[in-house]
Amino acid sequence: MKKISSLGISVIFLFFSCNLAQSQLQFESAFPNLTFQQPVDIQNAGDGSNRIFVSEQRGVISVFQNSQNTTSTKTFLDISDKVLSGGELGLLGLAFHPDYKNNGYFFVDYTTDNPRRTIISRFKVSATDPDMAERNSEVILLEINQPYSNHNGGQISFGPDGYLYISLGDGGSAGDPQNNAQNLSSPLGKILRIDINKKSGSLNYAIPPDNPFKGNSSGYREEIFAYGLRNVWRFSFDFSTNKIWAADVGQNAWEEIDLIEKGGNYGWRCYEGNHSYNTSGCTANNYIKPIWEYGHNSDGGLSITGGFIYKGKNASELLGKYIYADYVSGKIWSLELNGSTVNNTFIFASAGSISTFGQDENKELYFANYANGKIYKFKGTPVTKVGKADLPLELQLEQNYPNPFNPETVISYQLAVNSFVTLNIYDVLGKEIATLVHEEQKAGFYNVRFDSEQTTNNSPLSTGIYFYTLMIPGFAQTKKMILLK
Repeated sequence: MKKISSLGISVIFLFFSCNLAQSQLQFESAFPNLTFQQPVDIQNAGDGSNRIFVSEQRGVISVFQNSQNTTSTKTFLDISDKVLSGGELGLLGLAFHPDYKNNGYFFVDYTTDNPRRTIISRFKVSATDPDMAERNSEVILLEINQPYSNHNGGQISFGPDGYLYISLGDGGSAGDPQNNAQNLSSPLGKILRIDINKKSGSLNYAIPPDNPFKGNSSGYREEIFAYGLRNVWRFSFDFSTNKIWAADVGQNAWEEIDLIEKGGNYGWRCYEGNHSYNTSGCTANNYIKPIWEYGHNSDGGLSITGGFIYKGKNASELLGKYIYADYVSGKIWSLELNGSTVNNTFIFASAGSISTFGQDENKELYFANYANGKIYKFKGTPVTKVGKADLPLELQLEQNYPNPFNPETVISYQLAVNSFVTLNIYDVLGKEIATLVHEEQKAGFYNVRFDSEQTTNNSPLSTGIYFYTLMIPGFAQTKKMILLK
């Protein structure tokens, strides 16, 4: 056991051998009749359709109904003629707008050539066919030159604030020869954050007002949210805690898991995990260390694949734990953060070449085997009892987006069972100013729009802090939101 300082807390690392071996936990083919060509991303649209979208590295996105009996897929988007694919290049990321159900926007991350570069762009679904995108609707947001063919990152995802987060590797080769990860004038080796609901000048996006380098006079990229990262292939949000879990692929010896903070410097190329790598010119004293690392040896692997906090219902053994894997060794682990203690548990010895994890609309977790093209899910002891530990499965209220907002914002929540639901807005004095929901609702996912111009007494709200409370019989949950005019 060892103790280090990370994120301002004392973290005690404990490694356990597989203590789940005697449980019922296993994994199984989620869609036995389907096979994909080098799958690299699994997503859902969050629109209540219960569909799954699988991205293939070559540049094709397939869509199908989320059923074990599904026998066929449809091509949602094919941009294979635009995509430079092979090795670590290709169609690498897919994200659906939080209000996709109404606006039909989705976003992709892919590499192309002449010159070799990463493209972040927006597409729109067909107005007549929900299973087909409009190929000619592409709007390019970002183009980032790639000096080498590897370390392209590839994850794009919307945070609880409604902004789009983008992971970019350090540009490639070995050892970050251009020191991009520590160079704040370069977008490489970073996680970026942009506002895709607004435009600024010649940009097809805006810089969020609280981005750490917004308005700087040093030539730093204002899109940067965090830096000092080698190659974050996959990151995810835990919307219950607003934590960002990122798995950073290592160089020669160490793979790491980080909790991403705004403005945080995660040390690469000065450090690989907790270990010095190339400290020439490294003078910062604020490097954030990983909460977990594993070595390139028989106990670990060679290339980490980040996952999600498990919130599904098929495997209570995994509930509330971060599930991740190694692409080369095929091993899967669960990691649990309890205050200052990190418990890492080995689950499976060989589950294939795991390229990505993904969730469906019910938060069930899946993973893809890049080699055989199959999608798998976990199966264990079903979650049948709702208690204090797993209450979010009964009622989960998300942070509104955008936040801060003006004049509108969206409040999302999920119900595991049919319930009578009330959603109210209050001011800082506890006065009720709006009732958005007051009715019986079925289990599922809901997005409710709040317009600050439309309140109970029809008086527009002024700048300030407000609260929204979601209530079902026997339980309530409240979150804060900020109106900025």
